[in-house]
Amino acid sequence: MLGGPGPERAAELVEAALRVADRLGKDVADVPMLAIAHEAGISRSTLVRRLGGSRRALDEAVRAAGVDPGGQRPVHDRAVAAGARLISEHGLAAATLEAVATAAQCSVHSLYAAFGCRDALLRAIFERYFPILDVEAVVAASPPDMGETVTRIYCLMAEALSREPRVAPAMFAEALARPTDPVLRALLQHFCPRMLTGLGRWLASEVAAGRLRDVPLPLLMQQMVTPVLVHFLLRPAATCAPGMELPGVEETCAVFAEAFLRAVAEPRPDRD
Repeated sequence: MLGGPGPERAAELVEAALRVADRLGKDVADVPMLAIAHEAGISRSTLVRRLGGSRRALDEAVRAAGVDPGGQRPVHDRAVAAGARLISEHGLAAATLEAVATAAQCSVHSLYAAFGCRDALLRAIFERYFPILDVEAVVAASPPDMGETVTRIYCLMAEALSREPRVAPAMFAEALARPTDPVLRALLQHFCPRMLTGLGRWLASEVAAGRLRDVPLPLLMQQMVTPVLVHFLLRPAATCAPGMELPGVEETCAVFAEAFLRAVAEPRPDRD
């Protein structure tokens, strides 16, 4: 039981905790005491005193009001994971805010508080399950051996295209089936500049240094990623074909890296 003057004040604290939790997109158990005190219009020390020195009484009162105080992962993380599962299983159109809220066990209002809009939620899902940040890190710390850099990028792509939930394959399937879909176009408008800034800038620097042929940058990027993309999109089906024995992922990435460099790398002066 909450301390203090009576059940009315206890109800006020519970309502304050629920309001701030909903606004922040968090479970009550994850809301700081200071935020609850501010919402209730009292000091933190007063709140602690009314709770008897521990927030356990508040959690019990919230539970008695029919709400699980939680202590789960933040709404942001739960929504990204839930949205990824929906996209993997049912496609991009299935990831509505209502469906994500149900799957993440939160309210639509909490999603708005955490992301602001559906497009921002989809961007967070795509960024989490497609290795844009990892690729950016690889090219930013590019090792001297260009083949090693290409192989690392291919391994990152292979992991993103193979792991569950299969968000990246679902996104590419969406691009092939509905290339003019407004939601998909919004995602491309957000991520394509980053791909050009990260991977594109690295390829352009290799061209400027005379290590790669001077091919138009969009075509060079496509020549680099398309073989690996197609292989790992089709690999799950290929492994089911009778007599189809594929090499391991690392060996596959190394073979594709060598093929790419044979196609576009300028001859080194120390080679015939």
